[in-house]
Amino acid sequence: MGFTEKQEALVNESWELLKQNIPQLSLRFFTLILEIAPAAKNMFSFLRDSEEIPQNNPKLKAHAVKVFKMTCESAIQLKEKGEVAVADTTLKYLGSVHLKNGVIDPHFEVVKEALLRTIKEAFGEEKWSDEMNCAWGEAYDQLAAAIKAEMKEEAALLPSN
Repeated sequence: MGFTEKQEALVNESWELLKQNIPQLSLRFFTLILEIAPAAKNMFSFLRDSEEIPQNNPKLKAHAVKVFKMTCESAIQLKEKGEVAVADTTLKYLGSVHLKNGVIDPHFEVVKEALLRTIKEAFGEEKWSDEMNCAWGEAYDQLAAAIKAEMKEEAALLPSN
């Protein structure tokens, strides 16, 4: 079954509300990532040399916005095209950076869990639904699959030791 119009609408409508509170949600998103997987801290250049998650770090905020926004864009593409189509240059960059930083499959699951928990907390129990969880989860899974495929291609180009 493809991504439905309702799923796309759920992601887009919730994103419109989420982006009104991005500084706080960005902080929460990264706090959750580090609660779930403390070792992930060293994978983010803007967190490596810090003992705590910096409250006003523009790179942290920008990275969180990218994850939310690209997941949202994935939902639109899934509805329109049936697949995630990230621009080649962006996908190559994402694949390269994730490969260089040693990102592996379980890391994508950590980010997904943090993303979904951040959104759920932002909306509260009464507005959060299984449908919204599935819509954001599917959009993220498809985006992650596109990045992983690019990482695999990048890895194949690297000289073997």
